[in-house]
Amino acid sequence: MAEAADFPGTSPSPARRWLRRAGALLVAVPLLAGLVQLPQTPLSHAAGKTSAAEATGSRTVDVAVNSLTPTAPGEDDTLTISGTVTNSGKQTVTTAEVGLRVGPPLNSRSAIDSAAQRTSYVPGADGNQISSEYVQEFAKLAPGVPQTFSISVPVKELHLGADGVYQLAVTLTGQTTAQPWTQVLGVQRTFLPWQPGETDTKTRTTYLWPLISSTHVTAETGSDEQQTPVLEDDSLAEEISPGGRLERMVALGADLDVTWVIDPDLLASVDAMTRSYRIRATSGTTAGKNQAVAKQWLDNLEKAVADKKVVALPFADPDLASLAHNGKNVSGSLGHLKDATDAAVRTVETVLHVEPSTDFAWPVEGAVDPSIVEVATSAGADMVIARSDSMQETSGLTYTPSAARPIGGGTTAVVADARLSTAFEGDMTGAEKSTLAVQEFLAQSLMITLQEPQKQRSIVVAPQRMPSASQAQTMATALTALDEDRWSEAQDLSAAAKAKPDPDATTQVPSTKEYPSALRKQELPQSAFEAIQETQQALDSFTVILTDSSRVVTPFGRAIDRQMSTSWRGRAAEAQQFREGVQSYLEGLTQQVKLIDKSPAKLSGRSATIPVTVQNNLVQGVDRLVLRLTSTKPKRLQIGDGDYQEQAVRVAGGHSQTVKFTTTTNANGPVPVIAQLYTEDGQRYGPEVSFDLEVTEVPPSVMLVIAGGLLLLVLAGFRMYTQRKRATARQADAPEGGPEQESRAESGAADPGQPSDPTPDTAPESTDPSGTGERVDR
Repeated sequence: MAEAADFPGTSPSPARRWLRRAGALLVAVPLLAGLVQLPQTPLSHAAGKTSAAEATGSRTVDVAVNSLTPTAPGEDDTLTISGTVTNSGKQTVTTAEVGLRVGPPLNSRSAIDSAAQRTSYVPGADGNQISSEYVQEFAKLAPGVPQTFSISVPVKELHLGADGVYQLAVTLTGQTTAQPWTQVLGVQRTFLPWQPGETDTKTRTTYLWPLISSTHVTAETGSDEQQTPVLEDDSLAEEISPGGRLERMVALGADLDVTWVIDPDLLASVDAMTRSYRIRATSGTTAGKNQAVAKQWLDNLEKAVADKKVVALPFADPDLASLAHNGKNVSGSLGHLKDATDAAVRTVETVLHVEPSTDFAWPVEGAVDPSIVEVATSAGADMVIARSDSMQETSGLTYTPSAARPIGGGTTAVVADARLSTAFEGDMTGAEKSTLAVQEFLAQSLMITLQEPQKQRSIVVAPQRMPSASQAQTMATALTALDEDRWSEAQDLSAAAKAKPDPDATTQVPSTKEYPSALRKQELPQSAFEAIQETQQALDSFTVILTDSSRVVTPFGRAIDRQMSTSWRGRAAEAQQFREGVQSYLEGLTQQVKLIDKSPAKLSGRSATIPVTVQNNLVQGVDRLVLRLTSTKPKRLQIGDGDYQEQAVRVAGGHSQTVKFTTTTNANGPVPVIAQLYTEDGQRYGPEVSFDLEVTEVPPSVMLVIAGGLLLLVLAGFRMYTQRKRATARQADAPEGGPEQESRAESGAADPGQPSDPTPDTAPESTDPSGTGERVDR
C-alpha cells in the first residue's frame, strides 16, 4: 500500500532545514520508491560480508553495528554504538575514522524499506558526519583483520528535530594507496526512532508468542498396563532444557505482555515426559531420563501464562491450507479438525489449568483464500489470522489500517502486519543482524503511529511459528523497548479482533489462484489424507472389539492429528515415514487378536465336533467378535444346520479361547473349511483360516450287510436250540436199547429210520450281538 503521508511535528531547526534542502535532490529517488508498494520481504539489512571482488568504494570496509543503546533514546540519554570494522579489500586503509551520520527523517514505511536495502554510501541521503569529537580513529586497517569500535554521544548532539524515524549511518572514512584521499570506505545504516515523549493516541499492538514444536510422540505405547509413550528422539528434551529454544521462549515470554499461541500437542508431549517414557532407538527403545526437565518447564510455563491471554490451536497444529486444497474432498478429513479442536481445550485445561480460546485459526504465514477460510472456520473458529501480504490493500490508503476485517459469514480476518511479522526471520545469532532487526522493527512501529497520529489503530504481529532461541531473544529485546508505552501500548488478540474495523480497509479475500506457489509446493498431498483415512477406518474396526477402547482411541486419535501437522511442510519424506509408522503399528496391534492356524483333520462317523481357537495377545480383553465356520461343500459336510455356523467370542487379555462347532457328515471325501472372525456389525476382522477335513463316514450298504449277518447268526442259534430240545425228548420216550442205540444217542447221530433234520443240532455257546460296527464320536 502507498504510505507517503508526512508525519506531523514541530518546525525543524535552521541547521536541519539546511541539511534537508542540501540533500533534497539526492533523496528524491529513494523517496519516490516509498510511494510504491514494495514486495513484502523480511526486514533485513546489508549486513553480510563483502567479498574481495566487491570491496570497492564505500564497500571496501565492512562496518558491523553490534550494539545500539538505548534502542529508542530520550532527550537526556547518551547513545552508544559499538561494533567492528573489517578491511575486505587488498590494500591497507590508513588514517581511518569511524563516525556517525544522521540523515533526514523518513516519511513513510516504504522509505524505511528503501533505506534498509541500500548497500552503498549516498551523499546527502546519508547525512553529514556529526562533530569530530564523537569519532574513533585507527592508524591503519590491515586486510582481513577486524577491529572494534565504540562511540558514545549525547542525544542532544545529534540535533534531532521533530518526532520521527531518522536514518543513522555509521561510516568509516580513510585512504588507500591506490586512492590517497579521504573518502567513505564503509557504511552501515540503521534507524533511530525518535519520540522522546508520549503521543496522545497510541497504537495498540498485539504480539503473538507462539509455543509450537514439531511432532515428537509416536503412536506406539509400551506393552505394559501404563501405556508408556514412545518418542521419536530426544530432541524435545533439548528444546525445553536450559538454553534450549522452548525454554528461552517461556523464560522471555514470562516478562512480556503478549498473547500466547500454543499447540496443545507440545503440552501433551512434555507432559508425557514427566512420567516414564521411551525413546526410539536403532534397535528397540531406551528409557527416557528427562522427567525433571519436563516438570520444570511445565511449571515455568504455567506461571508464565497465568493471567495472560492463551490461544489454543487445534491439536498438533493441522495444516489448514493442505486440508483446504488437498484434503477436503477426502471423506472424513474435516472431521479430524473438529476432533483436534476438542482435544486442544481438554489438553490445555488439564496441563496448564487455564481456559484457552479456540476462536482463532492460523493458516501458514497468514496466507488465505476462500477455501482456507471455509476449512478454518469449519471446526468452530470464527476468526482467521491472515497477513497483509496476503490480504493486500487496494484502496490507496496512506496509512496502515487496524487488523480486524469482517469478511462475511460472521467471520473476521485478523490481518497481521507483514513487515513487523517477518522482522525477526533469518539468522539472528549474530549481534549485528539482531541489532539491526530491532531498530528496523521499532522504526516501522513508530512510523505506523506517525502516519495518522490522531487515528487509533490496532496492529497485530504474527511472527514465525517456531522462532529459534536467538530469534526469540531478538523479539524480546524489541518488545521490551516497545513496552515503554511512548507510542505503542500492548493489547491481547481478542481485543484486537473486536476493535472497530477501518471502513476503507480491504475485506476481499484473495482467490485460490493467488495463493503463493511456494507455499502450495510444501503442502501435504491428497494421498496423505487418503492414507490418514485408511488408518482411521482400520482404527474404527479395531476399537469396536475392545473392552477398553480408550487405551487405543486416544493415542491413535492424536497420532492421526499429528499426521496433518503444519510442521511437516518441506519434510515430505519424514511425513510419509510417520504415516507409515502409525499404520504399521496399528496393523501390528490388530494382528494380536487372531485365529490359530489348523492342520488338516479326519472325521469319521455321522457327526463330529470341530474346535477353532482364537488367541488374544493384547493386554486388554476383546469382545463383540463373532467366529464363523463355513463348509465349502455343505452337501458333504454340514456345520450346524447349514453351510456355516456363528458363535460369539470373548477373550481375556493374554488368553485364548477354543470354540467348538458341531458337524454332520453325509458323504466321504475332502471338505475345505473356512474360519473367519467378524465384528458384530458384519465387518471382517483379520485374515481367514482355511483347513481341510477328510470325511470317512461308513456307507448305508455296509451297515445293511452287517445287520443281515447278525440276523442269520441269531436264527441259527435258535434252530440249534430247538433241535437239541427235540432230541432230548425222543431219548426220554424211547425204551432202553442196546449199546448201538445208546452210542448213537450220545453221538447225536440221526436215527436211520427217521427223516433227516436239516437244522444243525448244535450252536455256539455265545455270540457278540453288536457285530463289528462300533462308532466313535470325535
